[in-house]
Amino acid sequence: MSANPWARNPWFETVTEAQRRAKKRLPKSVYSSLVAGTQAGVTVDDNVRAFSELGWAPHVVGAQADREMTTTVMGQEISFPVMISPTGVQAVDPDGEVAVARAAAARGTAMGLSSFASHAVEEVTAVNDKVHFQIYWLGSREEILARAERAKAAGAKGLIVTTDWVFNVGRDWGSPEIPEKVDFKALLRLGPEIAVKPRYALDWVKGGKINIPDLTAPNLTPQGVPGPTFFGAYGSWMSTPPPTWEDLKWLREQWDGPFMVKGITRLDDAKRAVDIGATALSVSNHGGNNLDGTPATIRLLPDIAAAVGNDIEVLLDGGIRRGSDVAKALALGARAVMIGRAYLWGLAANGQAGVENVLDLMRMGLDGVLMGLGHKSVHELSAADLVVPDGFTRSFGDA
Repeated sequence: MSANPWARNPWFETVTEAQRRAKKRLPKSVYSSLVAGTQAGVTVDDNVRAFSELGWAPHVVGAQADREMTTTVMGQEISFPVMISPTGVQAVDPDGEVAVARAAAARGTAMGLSSFASHAVEEVTAVNDKVHFQIYWLGSREEILARAERAKAAGAKGLIVTTDWVFNVGRDWGSPEIPEKVDFKALLRLGPEIAVKPRYALDWVKGGKINIPDLTAPNLTPQGVPGPTFFGAYGSWMSTPPPTWEDLKWLREQWDGPFMVKGITRLDDAKRAVDIGATALSVSNHGGNNLDGTPATIRLLPDIAAAVGNDIEVLLDGGIRRGSDVAKALALGARAVMIGRAYLWGLAANGQAGVENVLDLMRMGLDGVLMGLGHKSVHELSAADLVVPDGFTRSFGDA
């Protein structure tokens, strides 16, 4: 009998199983970085738990034989309303963002690429023609614009500006030790963790050579110029004054393609995104990595979608673990969702095939909901399909 049952059947049937496999495969510090979150984890937990509070009001007769999931987001047609959310330094797999981009392309959907990614934008756009480049407000206006222009030259279709990251520290469950760079000293320190995860270590050996993960951000500098380390980039971000709405308006004016503001939780901020000419916004609390205690994004979505949904594309980011969660977000007004941890666990569990597995699970679950509700298209989903308990939604900021 094989010592590794996953070798016989690498497919997993839920995102939770992907997470279990990721935890078993990854060194402790690497896995802990995927769990992320801040402080007590109130927001991380609520992002997921809130979906379980929503119920369905299904039909038992009238299921449609054929169901349509295609939609458009930020000017791109995607095969179903699930996109890859930008996450930085995907060194859980040697191919990182390139593997994710291939998986997204294989499943007909778009990808957000972080400016803190571990692979260059040119490598990613070479394997997926539906890439949107994500920007942190880091450095001068000229430097920020140069990054956006590099991404556009590489083939990026849209720009995503993330506005809600404060890099809180102090997690009740402990924070991982992430080295400045993976040098000999760091390998010695992390050696005991890596030694008990031989499958992970072997993945970094190619052609008889050890390919040590590069914890740098190559998209923060001109093409061909070595990028800063993650913590070097973080230091630059800390020393850059946070953007104002005037800054975002200026960047919008420089970028002539689709433009998303990511990190919206307030009604007044949603209106400001419309006012600066953004084409999309993401109702997002950075997956619980921002201010702990911010409500789950699915609780905030209905009122934001009602207030600005006719003027701007509204997406949801946070807590999506299955296709039924996607359907609930669409029913409450989202045009599509963006997933983060779910695909990272798939990547950690089984590389590109693991990300494809996660996307397949999302599609299958969404299709099952459409069938159960008697709908032919994702565009037919509405709040009438849901049982929403009293007091479920949260809303703040004047519309």
